[in-house]
Amino acid sequence: MQTSKEKISIVMPAYNEGVRIVSSIEETVGAFKGFGHPWELIVMDDGSTDDTYVKAGSLALKYPQLIVKRNRRNMGKGRAIKKALRYVSGDYVLFLDADMDLHPVQFETLFDIMGLDKADIVIGSKLHPNSKVKYPLQRKIISYVYYLAVKLLFNLPCHDTQTGLKLFRVDALRKVMRRVLVKKFAFDLEVLVNAHHLGYKIVEAPIILKPQRAYGRIGPSALIATGWDTLAIFYRMHILKYYDRIDYYRRKNLAKEFRRMRR
Repeated sequence: MQTSKEKISIVMPAYNEGVRIVSSIEETVGAFKGFGHPWELIVMDDGSTDDTYVKAGSLALKYPQLIVKRNRRNMGKGRAIKKALRYVSGDYVLFLDADMDLHPVQFETLFDIMGLDKADIVIGSKLHPNSKVKYPLQRKIISYVYYLAVKLLFNLPCHDTQTGLKLFRVDALRKVMRRVLVKKFAFDLEVLVNAHHLGYKIVEAPIILKPQRAYGRIGPSALIATGWDTLAIFYRMHILKYYDRIDYYRRKNLAKEFRRMRR
């Protein structure tokens, strides 16, 4: 287990969660109060058209560990998380969805696994044999088909890239996020593909998933967009070698800057 001096930053992206954002923040605060580690909660409102931002902000005086920021317009979960990282000051970063389908108390399981397995990233997985999930058959089929596609394209050491509960060592996350381009549907996949490519250890954890609202039918447009984003990640990784070129040019520019400073 990590020492009590190490801090955890919880990043909670939110879009039109005005009905539940207050209770979600209260639940999260309650889960971390007895943890014994310093912590902060960063709520990033992604251009909501309801009162999510106002309601979240109203709790900032009550909880000094709470930071509430917003995008002026909806830009997608990936962009919201990327912006939230500007305000992170912890040693570990936990991604947590605002809908509370995954209760924040489950983070302790991820922390224990990270320590025991000496992992850099621990992700909640609906397909873990010890997970307890309650969601429609259609979603289960889509999740499994997507797992097979991801396995074929990327050979990742995990079964479920899309579950919202994820724990990162902050140095690993910052290095990975510099490479991420996807703003919406395949954001989680791009993060994990790049983490695996960089040699970071990824481990899965069981979860308990209890939907807090009725699942809508996943529309064809969302499935098509996810498919295109997934293929684009494959193209950038294996055809263009784009992610490797990012590192090459960054090292080259840093070397130039270092030589300039020495003159």
